[in-house]
Amino acid sequence: MPTDATRADVQRLFTEGAQLVEVLPPAEYEEEHLPGAINLPLKELSRQAARRLDRTRPVIVYCYDTT
Repeated sequence: MPTDATRADVQRLFTEGAQLVEVLPPAEYEEEHLPGAINLPLKELSRQAARRLDRTRPVIVYCYDTT
């Protein structure tokens, strides 16, 4: 179930083993992303792409947007 998280929540979850997923297009991901993040572009998100995730660990999904 999706929930909002503060920066402190994200830091805690990540240090506890959560997976960090960046949903921007690959070119933007390559330009800049958080260390340890994997790229699953939102426009390409599918069951097959989601198989890259470990279902036993929490998932943090984020997208940097300046608009």
